Amino acid sequence: MCLGIPMRIIAVNGYSATCEAKGISRDVNLFLLQHEDLNIGDLVMVHVGNAIQKMSEDDAKLAWDTYDEIFELEKLAKEKSARENNTRENQRASNLKPDHA
Repeated sequence: MCLGIPMRIIAVNGYSATCEAKGISRDVNLFLLQHEDLNIGDLVMVHVGNAIQKMSEDDAKLAWDTYDEIFELEKLAKEKSARENNTRENQRASNLKPDHA
């Protein structure tokens, strides 16, 4: 699956821009949006280093809210898997202990 990342333009130099999202900045190619009037502060959807769509604040927020929800679910799934692995390892270890009756 491929995802586009909403990023804010913080500098423009021709068909190149520096964009930022969540404290991370990247150089982004604007060539695909040469028909758009892009300015510092605008939001764009970035995919593999290319701005592919100008975005509204609402669309960018919705995308980030969705991504944050996915990241949280992934974190919970990993934590659950780790707990289940620990439980299985503990059960295996207790089955290996000799009985001293």
